[in-house]
Amino acid sequence: MSKQKKAARAVGTKGMPRAEREKLILDAAAQEFGAKGYARGSTAVVAAQAGISKPMIYEYFGSKDGLYLTCLEHAGSRLVEAVAKAQKGPSDLTRAARTLEAIFRALESRVHDWALVYDTTLPADGPLHAAAAVYRQELNRLGAVGVAEFLDSSRAGEPLDTDFATHLWYGTVSAAVAWWRHHPEQSADDMTARFERIFAVLYPQTAAAEQR
Repeated sequence: MSKQKKAARAVGTKGMPRAEREKLILDAAAQEFGAKGYARGSTAVVAAQAGISKPMIYEYFGSKDGLYLTCLEHAGSRLVEAVAKAQKGPSDLTRAARTLEAIFRALESRVHDWALVYDTTLPADGPLHAAAAVYRQELNRLGAVGVAEFLDSSRAGEPLDTDFATHLWYGTVSAAVAWWRHHPEQSADDMTARFERIFAVLYPQTAAAEQR
């Protein structure tokens, strides 16, 4: 970005209400940290992208950690809320479709939010890692409950099948989001439709029952 563009953008934020400027900063920070991780993410880049001075970030959020934590809280709470709502309904294979659709819609235009929750560069013994762990554990818990209830309703499997199936589910969700990050032109509707087509091939009887 040229110096002229940076200056023009900075001027454009003058007089902006605090809430709007804060959102501008958080959007820029989520993209920066989501792309590079906490360790490599730069508050200088965030400031440039948001069209503000770097000291303003510290005025609003106190520190890089404070900025990251706010981004994490927004991303994590949005994902947990979306997945929790998707659990309502039958405990069959359609629950997987509902859950993935909820995740896609929560991440619409914000696929980088997933990387904030699952950032591997967070210091292992720090408060940011602890905060991220809360969201990870709740998302994992919701997934494990969904898998267990499906297997219970089907009365199938051995004791370790639930654990195995739960890990398969975690891998499926992570892979779907990772694929989406490589295809950012895809909308949430595109991703949902793509999963439904694949789902219909893998489980034609279930897909046919949904259409009735």
